Amino acid sequence: MGIITLFLLCSFVVGTAQSKVTLDRDRPYLRKQVSHEAKLECCYTTGDKSLNVTWVKQTTNRTIHTVHLSEGVTEGVPKEVAPGKSCGTLTFYPLRQCHSGLYRCKLRGNNVNVLSHGTYLQIYKPMEKTINLSETTKNTILTAEGVLLLLCVLLPSISLLSKSKRLNVLEKNKITKEEENIYQGLNLDECWSTYDQIERPQTHGQYQDVGNLKGKEEEEEEEEEIQLEKP
Repeated sequence: MGIITLFLLCSFVVGTAQSKVTLDRDRPYLRKQVSHEAKLECCYTTGDKSLNVTWVKQTTNRTIHTVHLSEGVTEGVPKEVAPGKSCGTLTFYPLRQCHSGLYRCKLRGNNVNVLSHGTYLQIYKPMEKTINLSETTKNTILTAEGVLLLLCVLLPSISLLSKSKRLNVLEKNKITKEEENIYQGLNLDECWSTYDQIERPQTHGQYQDVGNLKGKEEEEEEEEEIQLEKP
């Protein structure tokens, strides 16, 4: 009786050990171009050879549904890559936009119901060129842009310098003409008379000439009142 009990206990322990599953770390993110190939992998370690691997897809609203194998989607049979370690694969080729999503593998067996963390598959479509230009054409366009940019910088500067030079010349000509016009319109006779009026008081004495006055009185019989200049 004791031997039977020990045998059953050992069988239970062995069965529990065999049903234990250890999942490897999944690749969290995979980004691929549309129409290319993508391969997802799910690896685990267990002693149970009867595990059933199923791939499921989780949508944005957390709904999980089984991946339907169709054209372009194939599921590989789990293969043993190391003692006790097996890997299952899910291959997409060619990729389509609808294949984007979170994929997880589900393991079922004796007392086993495990869901892996999963890999998010993102499908992108490259931007199409509006104008297909060769490298030589691109280099030519860049060179032309550089020349135009240089001209846009130099031409305004040259224009400002030229304008400034013209303004300086006009200013000098204006000053010269003003200096020439200072003496235009002046009457020389009036200038000389004005000069005489200025010089005359300086040449005459400041006192009366008594001798000359008496001589004039003897020569002239007419008595006139002589107004003397005031000093």
